[in-house]
Amino acid sequence: MAKSRISVVYQYGSLKVRRLEEKDKHLLSKWLSTPEVLKYYEGRDNPFDLEKVERVFYSSDDDEVKCIIEYEGKSIGYIQYYELDEDTKKEYGYESCRIFGTDQFIGEVDYWNRGIGTLLVSSMTEFLIDGMKAEKVVMNPQVWNERAIKCYEKCGFNKVKLLPKHELHEGELRDCWLIECTK
Repeated sequence: MAKSRISVVYQYGSLKVRRLEEKDKHLLSKWLSTPEVLKYYEGRDNPFDLEKVERVFYSSDDDEVKCIIEYEGKSIGYIQYYELDEDTKKEYGYESCRIFGTDQFIGEVDYWNRGIGTLLVSSMTEFLIDGMKAEKVVMNPQVWNERAIKCYEKCGFNKVKLLPKHELHEGELRDCWLIECTK
């Protein structure tokens, strides 16, 4: 992965979002082999070793901007953002407008339930709407993940549409909510 010219995407108080670097692969492997994290992100039946982290996060030519979340100087999680392509917009029922999506997790479980997720989602949404000129920001959490949905609703997201059997998680196709936040 080539070194990015600008490492810091944005900073909001004690929270910093910076571009993924080569040195972060050990953190991703640690986080994505922790059952508590995998329960919500990727699935407990899908742990990541270094080779898988390299393949998924460093070798792919996708359009996601992959980032590390730092809180008070410590790397605690991962977030990625991306502009939706035309096919995904059609699938979700959107007309042509500038829509971004995000996926995120806090990998350090000691940092759960401290309001950091809410701070992260609200600041990233603000960055995408104000800085990237997004007209909407969307996510598709699994229906059973009420904790995440509650966080997203606190940040101004609303449920738009049920996406039946949308995401494979722990061997089962799970229903997801399409949620959005607009200007």
